[in-house]
Amino acid sequence: MAERVYVFDTTLRDGEQSPGATMNLDEKIRMARQLETLGVDIIEAGFPIASQGDFEAVQAIAAAVEKPQIAGLCRAVTGDIDRCWEAIKDARHPRIHVFLATSEIHMKHKLGKTADEVIVMIDKAVRHAREYTDNVEFSAEDASRSDWDFLVKVCETAIEAGACVVNIPDTVGYTQPFEYYDLIKYLMDNVRNIDKAMISVHCHNDLGSAVANSLAAIRAGARQVECTVLGIGERAGNAALEDVVMALNTRKELYGVETGIVTEQIFPSCRRLSQIIGMPIPPNKAIVGANAFAHESGVHQDGVLKNRLTYEIMTPASIGLTNNEIVIGKHSGSHAVRKKAEELGYNLNDEQINVLFKAVKDLADKKEQVFDEDVEALILESVYRRKDRFRLIDMSVFSGTGDVPPHAATVMAFGAEGEAEVRRTSNFGEGSIDAVFHSIYSLVGVSPKLESYTVNAVTEGSDALAGVAVRIEHDGVKAVGRANDGDVVKASALAMVNALNRLEKAKEEK
Repeated sequence: MAERVYVFDTTLRDGEQSPGATMNLDEKIRMARQLETLGVDIIEAGFPIASQGDFEAVQAIAAAVEKPQIAGLCRAVTGDIDRCWEAIKDARHPRIHVFLATSEIHMKHKLGKTADEVIVMIDKAVRHAREYTDNVEFSAEDASRSDWDFLVKVCETAIEAGACVVNIPDTVGYTQPFEYYDLIKYLMDNVRNIDKAMISVHCHNDLGSAVANSLAAIRAGARQVECTVLGIGERAGNAALEDVVMALNTRKELYGVETGIVTEQIFPSCRRLSQIIGMPIPPNKAIVGANAFAHESGVHQDGVLKNRLTYEIMTPASIGLTNNEIVIGKHSGSHAVRKKAEELGYNLNDEQINVLFKAVKDLADKKEQVFDEDVEALILESVYRRKDRFRLIDMSVFSGTGDVPPHAATVMAFGAEGEAEVRRTSNFGEGSIDAVFHSIYSLVGVSPKLESYTVNAVTEGSDALAGVAVRIEHDGVKAVGRANDGDVVKASALAMVNALNRLEKAKEEK
């Protein structure tokens, strides 16, 4: 039997640090449940000490999922460790993940500590974490730029103190695959008590080597790989879960290991994350991009028609990509809508199904084909949209090329339904969307800086739903808003209202 590589998913912690990838509590829980369906072994739910919101998210995820271990990240500080345990203690399988920098540059310039002082801190932190649980992981931050012999001492100290996993991160994406292989092999050969723990790897993609480094480390003996869905994360991101898993799965003869990942859930998981964070999957993305199984070259097309193995090393079905896209339309009943929601991984109650059914009917009246992506977008937009303080009721937009500048009239509701205050206004702008935004700003009483604005088609065709994502900043607080609609201007307005609601909540938590 092949050895097992454990998949540690940090989409909800490191992944959420990717600009624009912020998720609210409900979105994190839905993504955590999808990761459970995907079959990941460990979910790193967040950094509990970072904020009250992060603490509550970790706590909620710990209560929401059953099978995966739930890890909370903390610095090698007593208060951090205590707070982490408070957040994860009700998980079925809790893990405390302690980290401390070990490279010379980090110890000197960030920590202001000597190597000996760092060793003492590691020993103390891991022993304190072990007072709560025997499932403790220690990470040597910036391990790939640390002195190798010092790293041996770090690992031995952490294991002796009780860590069952030692993580050797390539924190800044500096290492190359052959170097990383040699480092992991060196630790496997020289850490005297390595038989009492598992080596883990966490690779960043600054030089585009995160997946290659992770695979090299697995060949050298690492048996836990830390990654994110779609490779999202700090700076250039992390090793992409789908790339690592499918490489191990497709080239079993090279690696001789297996994971617990349900590969047929890979594409649904990537699509779920893409919808939640409002970032489209790039067409040329390995494994799950729209072009991953597309063949334009005549030679390639001829070969695939004769035998798919000529140019396809895996099948679309193996990652959960199917062709039954158009099964919902204007004549579909509520049972068909419920079944489609279940196929997409959503367990909705009767009230939610009724909301979705109406949204599907409304959309089917406007476009010829309703795709899986459309249905999922409607679920996120109509069913799971938070009960916000500000709500868009109606708007009218004028855009032209003459002397009259673009302007928008907007009607919004403030407060709970049934007792909300309705406000109206109109404003000019450089364009129709700019006019809508300024109209919304004047009603809400906030004029944020618009840091980014993106529009993407949820599916293909001129009648596709528009997915809009905005990132705004005001008084040092940032927020991301997302929305989908058949009208790009309305989608933009809904996204901005969503961002302003999140901004208000973020200021309250600050």
